[in-house]
Order: sequence, then C-alpha cells, then structure tokens
Amino acid sequence: MAPIWVLPEYFALLSAHGARRVVALSSTSRFTKDDSSDLQERAVAHRLADAEARLQAWAEDHCVEWVILRPTLIYGRGQDKNIAELARFIQRFGFFPLLGEAMGARQPVHAEDVALACLAGLHCAAAANRAYNISGGETLPYREMVRRVFAALHLRPRLFAIPLAAFKSMLALLRWLPRYRHWSGGMAERMNRDLVFDHTDAARDLGFSPRPFLLGQKDLPR
Repeated sequence: MAPIWVLPEYFALLSAHGARRVVALSSTSRFTKDDSSDLQERAVAHRLADAEARLQAWAEDHCVEWVILRPTLIYGRGQDKNIAELARFIQRFGFFPLLGEAMGARQPVHAEDVALACLAGLHCAAAANRAYNISGGETLPYREMVRRVFAALHLRPRLFAIPLAAFKSMLALLRWLPRYRHWSGGMAERMNRDLVFDHTDAARDLGFSPRPFLLGQKDLPR
C-alpha cells in the first residue's frame, strides 16, 4: 500500500521474500490527467504509466504474477484527499466554487471497496497478469457529488459558478495554504469532463461490487 511509482525501489526486497504475486494500486489518473493543462498532473500520469510498465517487466522477468488495480476517485473514513478535502473546504469557507455547470460525470469509489478488491486480487487465479479499472457503484455529475457533501454535513448547498480565469486566481491564493497546495487549474477544468470507467471485468473476475455514493458520518473529516 504505497504509491505505485515507489514500488521499483522494493523489487529486490520482494524477490528476497519470495513474492509470488504482487497486487498494486495505480489510478485511472494515468488516463484522465495525461492531457491536463497542468504540468504536474501530466507528470503524475506519466509516472503512473511508467510504474505500471516497470512492474510488469520485473514481474515477468522473475516469474511473479502481477495484478494492477486502477481506482477512480477514492473516498472514505474521512482521510482521503478527494471527498474529505471537499468537506474540509466547505466546513472552512461555507461554500464551494464550481467551474461552469460542473456536470462532468464521476464515480466515487469507497476505500473499503478498493481494499476488498485488493484482497480478491491476491487469490483470484483469473486475475493473474491483468490490470483492472475499479470504479464506484454510482455515476453522478460533479455538481451533485458536491451537493451530497453539503447534505452529509447538514448544510444548505452554496455553490458558485465562476469563470476559469477567476477560478485560477482563487486557486493561486489557496495554494499558499499547505492543505490546498495540490489543487490545480486542471482539477477545475475536469469538473465538466466525464471521467467514467467500466468495471465489468473486475466484477467478473474479482467479484467487485462497489456501493453507491452514500456518505456516512465516518466518511467525513473529524
């Protein structure tokens, strides 16, 4: 359980311990950020793709089975940097900014469902040497996703659509705060893009059956 791009540093350790199968978490960001306007986001996509390729090459050279899981937007337990971060922003400022209509489709996937997929990947014979996209059990617009965060916080939704230039200016100010340093203009631009991935293969081979996007109190930051 670590960023997949640090995995090559531990290939020797895995070999020394006789690893026979490695289940690694990548991300669908390798596809959704590869054409981002933000250089750092494109770098993340390239690092993910490179790490996947290096894992496959090492595993095949050492007769080790590999399984790569690519989750969509992970949330849960109030510790993620996706939904929990939105909730913290709303708690702090009382509103949430949107770029345009923010109708891009999202599939939030709960961390517990990702963990179950990892466990299934360890033991499923059909999963050997395969990569799977694992998405949430519900597809909803970005705007509706944010509305549900407000509802879970028992707050009236306060959403403000603002132009891209103004959004980027606001982000430039927010990024002076350590908590929002990773926010980017590319993130805003994707609010109107559909980021949807099919998990039929994972359902067939891993029994993957993700829950709909239902936020409980344990999924909110404490």
